[in-house]
Amino acid sequence: MHPGMLHWLRMRRAAACESGESFAEAGDGLSGGRGHGHGFRGWHAGWHGGGDEAGGGPFGIRRPLRFLAHKLDLNDAQVAEFARVLDDLKTERAQAAVDDRRTTSALADALTSEKFDETKALEGSALRVKAAERLRDALVKALGKLHAQLDEEQRKQLAYLIRTGALGI
Repeated sequence: MHPGMLHWLRMRRAAACESGESFAEAGDGLSGGRGHGHGFRGWHAGWHGGGDEAGGGPFGIRRPLRFLAHKLDLNDAQVAEFARVLDDLKTERAQAAVDDRRTTSALADALTSEKFDETKALEGSALRVKAAERLRDALVKALGKLHAQLDEEQRKQLAYLIRTGALGI
């Protein structure tokens, strides 16, 4: 076996043990088998580099709800509320991405004419500011809802995760 495969094999076995399924049930990650694979991309995104706590995503981790449920020891009611809040925040971030593309288009349009179109550039810039303000407001609202669901120890743990960069918001 190639030495580079040992890391992959250890990660697969560890993940299978954590999830309660056997290594054979977990799939090989390359075939899109039962477990966690979605072809090569699924293996690379999901297993290379440390599993769920290492990926990317809008919150700096691959699966923020499962990560938070584990780290904060959330009960079922808290998990349900966190799911709603994170879903709303995800929608706002998607809308901000759309607005960012519109801003980019407006700024590019301002440059295409013979003379620089300052009006279009200002409209594009204003759209970017409004999107940032909406995202800011949604984030503050989401954090308020999450705060209301947590006890003192869980709030301290959440603050710690944010401060250390384990959870990016």
